[in-house]
Amino acid sequence: MLILQNLIETWDGETACSQSAHQLAEQPALGDAIIELQGELGAGKTTFVRQLLYALGVQGPIKSPTYALMESYVTPQNLLISHFDFYRLNDAQEWEDAGFRDIFAASGLKLIEWPEVARALLPTPDLQLNWVVLSEHVRHVRWDALTQRGLTLLPRGHH
Repeated sequence: MLILQNLIETWDGETACSQSAHQLAEQPALGDAIIELQGELGAGKTTFVRQLLYALGVQGPIKSPTYALMESYVTPQNLLISHFDFYRLNDAQEWEDAGFRDIFAASGLKLIEWPEVARALLPTPDLQLNWVVLSEHVRHVRWDALTQRGLTLLPRGHH
């Protein structure tokens, strides 16, 4: 995949994660974006998703879709958000049976943890976020824009 532009942020704790999530939530192009979240277990992917969904106005508990493969949310502005975790996806048939092809064809924000498991089935994402754990609280997060929409979603001003 061709990276149009990237940047690296250093997050020292959850406040920096929250700031980036809030900045992303303010972008109008986010509504139909596909964002892949990559990094080792415990790197902070689900924490970022939770911060982003709260910033978008989602209320209530936000749980990891590790066992269900997908959790859906609707914001107060009626934005549909699908949060996927393909860590436990077994094969393409499971993907088809779950109806994921239809979900990706519809409008709404798609957030994908462990996309590499389903790489051949996924459309090109607008953004890829890659977490590297430096210490218990410090993360490097590389943002790769892979589409024109992705370029508009890159963080501005605090990198």
